[in-house]
Amino acid sequence: MNFVIPDFYPAAAELFVVAMSFVILMAGTFAKDSRGLAYALTQVTLFGAAAITLFTMDGQVNFTFSNMYVDDLMGDFLKLVLYFSVAIVLLYSRGYMHDRKMETTEYYVLAVYATLGMMVMITANHFLTLYLGLELLSLSLYAMVALQRDSARATEAAMKYFVLGALASGLLLYGISMLYGATGTLEISGVAQSIYHQAGSKTVLMFGLVFVVAGLAFKLGVVPFHMWIPDVYHGAPTAITLFIASAPKLAAFAMAMRLLVNGLFELADQWQSMLMFLAILSIVLGNFAAIAQSNIKRMLGYSGISHMGFMLLGLMSGVVGGDRHFALNAYSSSMFYVISYVLMSLASFGVVLLLSRVGVEAETLDDFKGLNKRSSWFAGVMAMVMFSMAGIPFFVGFFAKFSVLQAVVAAGYIWIAVLAVIMSLIGAFYYLRVVKVMFFDDPLDNTPLVASADMRVLLSVNGLAIAGLGLAPQALMSLCAYSLLGSL
Repeated sequence: MNFVIPDFYPAAAELFVVAMSFVILMAGTFAKDSRGLAYALTQVTLFGAAAITLFTMDGQVNFTFSNMYVDDLMGDFLKLVLYFSVAIVLLYSRGYMHDRKMETTEYYVLAVYATLGMMVMITANHFLTLYLGLELLSLSLYAMVALQRDSARATEAAMKYFVLGALASGLLLYGISMLYGATGTLEISGVAQSIYHQAGSKTVLMFGLVFVVAGLAFKLGVVPFHMWIPDVYHGAPTAITLFIASAPKLAAFAMAMRLLVNGLFELADQWQSMLMFLAILSIVLGNFAAIAQSNIKRMLGYSGISHMGFMLLGLMSGVVGGDRHFALNAYSSSMFYVISYVLMSLASFGVVLLLSRVGVEAETLDDFKGLNKRSSWFAGVMAMVMFSMAGIPFFVGFFAKFSVLQAVVAAGYIWIAVLAVIMSLIGAFYYLRVVKVMFFDDPLDNTPLVASADMRVLLSVNGLAIAGLGLAPQALMSLCAYSLLGSL
C-alpha cells in the first residue's frame, strides 16, 4: 500500500490553530497571569489564522488529505467571518467571565477547539471529516455551557444540550450510513457523482436524506428540533450563550451547503420540500413563542429559530422545477442572511453583557427599562439591533430578509413570501417592545454602565456596522455571491 503525502498548504490555518491550542494550554499551566496570557494568545491565534487564510487563498478549488478536505472560496470567506466573530465574542465576554471567576485557561482552550471544529466543518468534503468537526464543536460547547459548575441551571442546560445533541448526532450518523450503503462512498463529491449516475438505491437514499436533514435541523435549531434552544440559551452563562448564538450558525450553514448542495444536489426537489416544512414551522412558532417571553435570552433564542427559518427559505429556493438558474442567487441570499444574523446576534448579546455586572444578570426585559437614561448611546445601539432583527428599513436585517424573499418569489412560492412577511410583522412586536421599555419606561436601576473601553468601542462599531451595511449592503452581497460562484 502506497501512502501519498498530503498537501498541507491548503490546511495551514487549521494546523496553526491546532499548534496554538497546545501553546495556550501550556502557557496557562505555567504562566503566572494565565488568564490574561491565554486571552492574548487566543486572539493571536484567531488573527494569525485569518492572515494564513488570506495568504493561502488562491480562488481555486483544492482537495487534499485523500479528498477529505476542500479549500474553496466559500470556505475561505466563511472562515474569515468565523475568526472575526469568535474574536468579538471573546472580547465581549471577557469582563463577564472575569467577574464570575470563569475566565480560565480551559475556557479559551475550549473556544479554540470549538473554532477548530467549525473550521473543519466548513472545509469538509467527506462525511467522516464533517462528523469529526461537528463533534469537536459540540463537545466543546457542552463543556462551555457547564463551565459554571456551582450553577444548577447551567448544569441542567448542559445535560439537556448533551442528551439532545447525542440524539441528533445519532440521527445524522444513521443517515450517513444509509447514504454510504446506497452509494458506496463517504466522500461528499463522490456521493454526488454516484447519485448523478443513478448508481444508488433511490429508497435507501431517501431514508438517508431524511435522517441527514433531521441532524442538520438540530444543529441549526429549527422546528421541530428546536427544543434545546430556549433552555440552553437561558441556562448557560450569557457569554456562552453569545458564543452558541453566533459563530456556530456559520458552520451549520456551511454544513448544509456541503451536504445538500455539494453532495445531494440531484435530490434537491426532495430536500427542498423538507426545508420548506422546517422553515415555515420555524418562522411561525419562533415568532409566536418569542412574544410570550419576558426573559430576553429566551426571546432571542426563539427569535433565532425564526431567523434560521428565513435562512432555510433561501436554501429551499435554489432549484425551480428542475431549473438551476436561480441557485446562485438563492444560496448567496441565504449566506448573506446568516452572516447578517451573526452580526446582529453579536451586538444584541453584547448589550446584554454590558448591562450585566457582578452578582446581577441582565436577563429580563425589566433590566432594560430606562436604558436611555443610563446611556443614550447604547440604548440607541440596542434599538438599531432590534430594528434590524425586525426587518425595518434601512438596516442590514431588512436587506437580508428582502434578498431571501426575492429568491422565494423567483422560485414561485409567493404564498410563503406573504406568510413570511406577515410573521415578520408579528415578530416586530417583541422587538419594538424592547425599544419601548428602553426609551419610555423609568429605570429600575440607575447604576452606571461599567465596561472596558475596548468593549464599548467594539460594541459601538458593531452597532454602526448593522446600520452601515443596511445603507450599503451591496458589497457584502457581492462577496457572498462571488465566493459561492467559485465553489458551486
